[in-house]
Amino acid sequence: MSTLLWGPDEARIEASNMYHFMSYVNRRYEKDFRTYNDLYRWSITEISDFWSSMWEYGEIICSSTFDEVVDDYTVMPGASWFKGARLNFAENLLRYRDDRIALRFKGEGKPLVSTTYAELYDCVARLAQSLHDMGIGAGERVIGFMPNMTETVIAMLATASLGAIWSSCSPDFGIKGVLDRFGQISPRVLFTSDGYSFNGKKIDSLERIATVVKEIASVERVVVVPYINPDPIIAQIPLGVMFEDFLSKERGLKLAFKQLPANHPLYIMYSSGTTGVPKCMAHGIAGTLVQHLKELNPIRM
Repeated sequence: MSTLLWGPDEARIEASNMYHFMSYVNRRYEKDFRTYNDLYRWSITEISDFWSSMWEYGEIICSSTFDEVVDDYTVMPGASWFKGARLNFAENLLRYRDDRIALRFKGEGKPLVSTTYAELYDCVARLAQSLHDMGIGAGERVIGFMPNMTETVIAMLATASLGAIWSSCSPDFGIKGVLDRFGQISPRVLFTSDGYSFNGKKIDSLERIATVVKEIASVERVVVVPYINPDPIIAQIPLGVMFEDFLSKERGLKLAFKQLPANHPLYIMYSSGTTGVPKCMAHGIAGTLVQHLKELNPIRM
């Protein structure tokens, strides 16, 4: 048997998210779990109780809660989760509206940029207003061809607040890779950066986007975010507008979060495309949210 090189002391264990959640489960279900293995065995045998506890522990914001956690977890695909619940993904991520830091972004060769929850909420509300003015609503598709930057998160949250569906692909994809994915879902709005940086090189995205937009007839607006150039030339982009120009000028806007069924699509993702055109995979609101909370939820003291 291998020799254990290190183990946490009791103080470190009791300060962990896992211990805090296990204590919650013990109180909630009158259990006496002492170890991770105890909790794990319960999570895979009492499936409804486990996911119900994640919903409650995560303090999910919803206009109506679920009637049933899952109808038949042995059916995959086809199981129906959190039936009866109505909620909004963005409302849960934007629950704080203060001066705490919500996002930190560090682009290659660029200074660190921090965004508070208050700033994030304001920008999402203004962008959601602009999308709403276009008629974007539940079930519409909005797409991103951007790096993992602050504006990408803002665009996703604005989309989700309206009940629309977000989809994205990496800006290093070629034209065919983009069309194989976005060409299937009839998007109405496309968010793109003017380019991205990799290993010290600045790589333009606008030439590819100009071609993509001509091939996807459903696109009504291309919103360009400066990244490699503070003032990019977008004359070659059909239907192009700069992010700041597209953003509503109104201040103090309040988001009206569209309440939707738990299984309403939030994201469209794609298979690799190794066996043909990439297959679309829809991820629902509640499933995505509760999984994020399971993986990322902070300690609640």
